[in-house]
Amino acid sequence: MLNPLWLKTFIVLVDTGHFTKTAEKLYMTQPGVSQHINKLEGVCGHSLIKRNKKSFTVTEQGKLVYNYTKALFKSESRLIEQLNFDDPYTGECSLACSGSVALLLYPRLLTLQKQHPNLHINIKAAPNHQIIRDIKNEVIDQGIVTDVPNEIFFDFKKIGQEELCLVVPSTTVPRSNLTDLLTDTGIISHPDAEHYLSLYFKQSDNQNLKRLDIDSVPVVGSINQISQILEPVAQGIGFTVLPRSTIDNFHSPGLLNVIPSRQPVVENLYLVSKKNRDLPARYEALTAIIMNAWI
Repeated sequence: MLNPLWLKTFIVLVDTGHFTKTAEKLYMTQPGVSQHINKLEGVCGHSLIKRNKKSFTVTEQGKLVYNYTKALFKSESRLIEQLNFDDPYTGECSLACSGSVALLLYPRLLTLQKQHPNLHINIKAAPNHQIIRDIKNEVIDQGIVTDVPNEIFFDFKKIGQEELCLVVPSTTVPRSNLTDLLTDTGIISHPDAEHYLSLYFKQSDNQNLKRLDIDSVPVVGSINQISQILEPVAQGIGFTVLPRSTIDNFHSPGLLNVIPSRQPVVENLYLVSKKNRDLPARYEALTAIIMNAWI
């Protein structure tokens, strides 16, 4: 078995790129660092670094040992996390949701993490199908989706609704024919744009919109950063469809105009986890914040 102290020294050496900095970080002498590396090379039977006076490069064998050690330490971290399974404020919480939901939740979850520094919250913005797949494969523990998942594989509960809004530049001149306005203006596309647009058209009280083919709406720009989608609209370029929470959090709402609708267009939100999986106690605080976000 490779000595874990030697492996740790090697990892720090590669990460810092310097023997002296490694010694300082590990509270060792520089000869002590060199001794650890030499002993590790002796056990491995290969040179792990190629020394060039005061610098070095990592050999191919060194890269293999580095990747192996990183994976080993990560597995050890997961083991410690599992041993702390019932600690309500220690460990990692993973959540996947749409970008707009992330914008709403993340500040609240950061407040929770600030209160409990040993609680690490990781949020991933992703479309519905990827969230479902990652939960099923246990890549993430919880997700928020807009479609009811398969009850055979998932546990879920409805947590609220989001209103979808059709947003145009504030300089847009109103027209009686909304379909002409949209096709002439063009859409600012984003990862959820097709889903939001089709849902908006389907639920709209405007019969012309219900019949409008999404493919007939030209794309005049696209971006995958939720916080940036409204920027071109605010500058008079294109329209888009987004949840109202995203619009409310925009820095210059006066540059936007939400097209009024007599019948609100909404989509349901569901909190999802893998079927019959008992999540660690730390998810209780996370779930409470999620459940209260739409009250």
